[in-house]
Amino acid sequence: MLKKSLFVILAAGALASCSSKDDPAPTAPKLIFKFKFDAQQERLDNLGRPSSIAAGNAGQSPVFRGMSAHYIELAPLPTTLLEQGTVLYKNAETTAGGARAIDFSKSKIAADGETFFEIPLKDVKPGKYEYLRVSLAYQSYDIKINVAALGQEITGTVASFIGYNTYIGAYKIKDSTVTLNGNRPQGYWSLEVPTKVVSAQAPAGATTVPNPLAGTSPIPPGSCVVTGPFTGGLSVTGNETKDLVVTVSLSVNKSFEWKDTNGNGKFDVLEGETVVDMGIRGLKTIINQ
Repeated sequence: MLKKSLFVILAAGALASCSSKDDPAPTAPKLIFKFKFDAQQERLDNLGRPSSIAAGNAGQSPVFRGMSAHYIELAPLPTTLLEQGTVLYKNAETTAGGARAIDFSKSKIAADGETFFEIPLKDVKPGKYEYLRVSLAYQSYDIKINVAALGQEITGTVASFIGYNTYIGAYKIKDSTVTLNGNRPQGYWSLEVPTKVVSAQAPAGATTVPNPLAGTSPIPPGSCVVTGPFTGGLSVTGNETKDLVVTVSLSVNKSFEWKDTNGNGKFDVLEGETVVDMGIRGLKTIINQ
């Protein structure tokens, strides 16, 4: 009887030891941000107002491959000035190209539904936040190109740099790699179609950056700090026991806009039509707790 009791005690100790050793340590809850690219979301202008395509222009909703962010901030009030809220993230910058610029080589590019940033909730300042600011830096997507000689549309891939200034060593569009080793201001882009790459620079100030707080919390010209509300607010206590997941829904509703010189509603870039805007058309948030 004594031997049997001793065996039970030793076996229980062994099981407890194995369980303690094999079970993973619990992870601290996180604040997680994911992208969503929504072609049906409301199309806004720079002031966050509903916006339609300008006369003489045409637009299409790109099919997104990925996006990168340079900066993330939680703003408690509509009067909170830029960088005066809780700054969660800022991508690396460099002066390798002369002026200060986003270091594209350090950027994380996230696809639809993919996490682009996360931080332990214990490292976020407790409080209630009404607005989210995300400075977008780079976008990759597919669009339709009209080829008049073929009488049909083909798919082209765009690499678009919308940050305030970006130092670019090299970047891959789809199959083609472009090497620059220099700075490019907001609006630099390249389009890859079979056998050809076209690169250009959009005019200064042509990139739409919706900011419904422009009257109380403006952003610098040339930046791409898109602002949107947290519906019902985002509350952080520091005592959370599970993750908070924020889906950053970006409106891509006809976000690619060009001068439609022949009025056919198709992008005839090979016939000389020029891009006028590649900015995101609004930001909404969805919080899953």
